[in-house]
Amino acid sequence: MSFFPGEDPTAGDALSSDAIEKLIIPRTSDIGGFEVRRALPSSRRRLVGPFIFFDRMGPALLKAGSALDVRPHPHIGLSTVTYLFDGEIKHRDSLGTERVVRPGDLNLMTAGRGIVHSERTPENSRGQPLSISGVQTWLALPDGREEIDPSFSHTDRDDMPVFAAGGAQGRLIIGEFEGLVSPVSTLSDTLYVDLRLDPLSKFQFSAGYEERAIYILEGSLTIAGDNFDADRLLVVRPGDDVTIKSNETGCHIMLFGGAPLASRRYIWWNFVSSSKERIEQAKEEWRTARFDIVPGDEEEFIPLPE
Repeated sequence: MSFFPGEDPTAGDALSSDAIEKLIIPRTSDIGGFEVRRALPSSRRRLVGPFIFFDRMGPALLKAGSALDVRPHPHIGLSTVTYLFDGEIKHRDSLGTERVVRPGDLNLMTAGRGIVHSERTPENSRGQPLSISGVQTWLALPDGREEIDPSFSHTDRDDMPVFAAGGAQGRLIIGEFEGLVSPVSTLSDTLYVDLRLDPLSKFQFSAGYEERAIYILEGSLTIAGDNFDADRLLVVRPGDDVTIKSNETGCHIMLFGGAPLASRRYIWWNFVSSSKERIEQAKEEWRTARFDIVPGDEEEFIPLPE
């Protein structure tokens, strides 16, 4: 998913309330019948906490004979976070990892100084119609940790804390929230929550994290008198608790954020760094085949964009 082309998302309409700092409408790309909406990065907002990239994948139904085939490609300076609502993706990387991520599971791959991975439909699912729906995000690594050794971790859905109260049901993917602590370890202060609200329910998004955002996956909601439909990214103003009210259809949203990074980050293709020179070095390393290969997926790769 990380290789999909995507232009900057567009700004939304002016807001009547101060609760939402920015409204961003993702830019949609259609990749052979598979729709991807990119909400971050945007010209109006590059990061929310450590989140420097936010892609909504699907929902889509791939025809029989089609498959997801993201060929091996490199990363530096970030962690990829893959979280599905439907379908399966087989992850392979240059560490020798081979793992299938399923709905509710989490794949967290930290590139550090450099890693290569592929994302494909598992072999036993090919040849039949395939549903796919999920979110892939990137976390920019903090100062002093951008060049750490690459690593991979997988967390099953049953190992993540869940909560339910007053018409809200959620799963804590990363961070601390509602008195719960996720087992997923990250390198900076990070929040990531999968939350569903029943019709006409309310939920208070507390100001426990310095930077926060809401992505509406399904349904619609109201905040301080403003109505927001699906596929909108809402950047919440710092320091204030925000009450989210679902409309008649209920809603499915992602809450995310964390502490801002101490210095600027640059992003080019699949590379993130505080140094433009480091990105140029990574480009040359990929162009000259100096990254490691992916065991079991050595035949193909995505060339460096021109």
